[in-house]
Amino acid sequence: MKKILFKLPLFVMVALITFSCSRNPVTGKRQVLFMSEKKEIALGKSADPQIIGSMGLYEDEKLQKFINEKGKQMAAISHRPNLPYEFKIVDSPVVNAFAVPGGFVYFTRGIMAHFNNEAEFAGVLGHEIGHVTAKHGARQQTSQILSQVGFMAGVVLSPEFRSMAEQASQGMQLLMLKNSRSHESESDKLGVEYSSKIGYDATKMAAFFGTLKSLSAKSGQSIPTFMSTHPDPGQREQKVGLMARAHQQKNPGKYKVNRDSYLALIDGIVYGEDPKGGFVENWTFYHPVLKFKFPVPQGWQYQNSPTQFQMAPKDGKSMMMLTLAQGTNLREAANNTAQQLNLTVIENKQTRINGMPALEMISQVKQQQQQGQQQQGAAAQQVKVASTFIQYNNMIYVLHGMAYAADFNNQLRTFDRTMGGFDKLTDPDKLNRQPDRVRIRTSNKTQTLQQALQAEGASSKDLQDLSILNGMKLSDRLTTGMKYKVIRNGNMR
Repeated sequence: MKKILFKLPLFVMVALITFSCSRNPVTGKRQVLFMSEKKEIALGKSADPQIIGSMGLYEDEKLQKFINEKGKQMAAISHRPNLPYEFKIVDSPVVNAFAVPGGFVYFTRGIMAHFNNEAEFAGVLGHEIGHVTAKHGARQQTSQILSQVGFMAGVVLSPEFRSMAEQASQGMQLLMLKNSRSHESESDKLGVEYSSKIGYDATKMAAFFGTLKSLSAKSGQSIPTFMSTHPDPGQREQKVGLMARAHQQKNPGKYKVNRDSYLALIDGIVYGEDPKGGFVENWTFYHPVLKFKFPVPQGWQYQNSPTQFQMAPKDGKSMMMLTLAQGTNLREAANNTAQQLNLTVIENKQTRINGMPALEMISQVKQQQQQGQQQQGAAAQQVKVASTFIQYNNMIYVLHGMAYAADFNNQLRTFDRTMGGFDKLTDPDKLNRQPDRVRIRTSNKTQTLQQALQAEGASSKDLQDLSILNGMKLSDRLTTGMKYKVIRNGNMR
């Protein structure tokens, strides 16, 4: 019996390897892949509307034209020029760029605001295109499949391995992190190569990792390198710098930076959270475009996106969420929600919330009790939901409050306070709230960055953020005519 069990996983693995080998366009080596190019493209096309739906597009015609031109130019000299590449700016303040298989590349407006020249942008663009051309998404999927096949074979075959299954699983997770780090390093190399090929100074790509290191240090979110999917930014700054200088020595020429033209391009870009998508102030959520407000439980953490607003206490015992419900009336919206979320309705009633038609519903998530499961344990894990549907401005909003059954009644008062506080927004100050924007200034003399910022009225608490935004130290000197960034509210220049 053991021999049969041994041969079956081995046969499966050999068959998978035999029929799934392909040549990597970057390395030229043959490798096992379970994702065809057609599937890569389909995956990207499927993920794109979800990404846009969760983050939103940042509407800036000149910036979009810029990334399209540079993206197409770089894609043409890449290892996979025939993919249907798309380049988009998403409406997020987070400093990030990412790619999905098939040629879909995204930059947040947050990272666009933190670049200080075209060369920095080009280096990161090359890095993200590198993820696509090196098939990192497909390779990661393959590594996970093969490790799971090997892991399950080991559990079946070896009692000793079975007893160490948890440790082995943790080991595989660390291996996946290592694979991710190797992918990042490979993409760094491609970022240097691709950006250099279209004429940019890749040493500026290295300098941008200094900006990322400063952001990481400020947030206090640095973690040990061996536990991160990305190599340490400081290490990457050094390695990319060495690669860039080596490339330039081997391929001498005039490599462009284009600092002033890039800063002119981002003059006026939104910085930080954009209030038009909703904002929290004094534990109240305001949405100036949709013209509503409701209280956020004090001390709770929250996260806003174009499709929903989530809230939860730090103990994780409950959570709340606001989203739109589908239906032409309250009853239909409640029925649709119960079906979509697999809820068993316990009670519901129609009412009014601050003059608006509403429907309140108590339900619980349907559970499929597994064989042998203890009834008491199942009851303890039962999730109950309080939902309030509110009809306002031709839309139906729903606020859900969720908690385990044992704690649900204790949380109900908090849920009711938030749901009952949903109201129309009429305060002109909140309705007309404007976002902060990056504005470009020109130094009229030789001075330090700190002196220039303070002359522009920057407060001491904002100096660190502004130095990171400019990619400089506060003690660095600006020469006469040198441009730098400041932050202004709304349309102020």
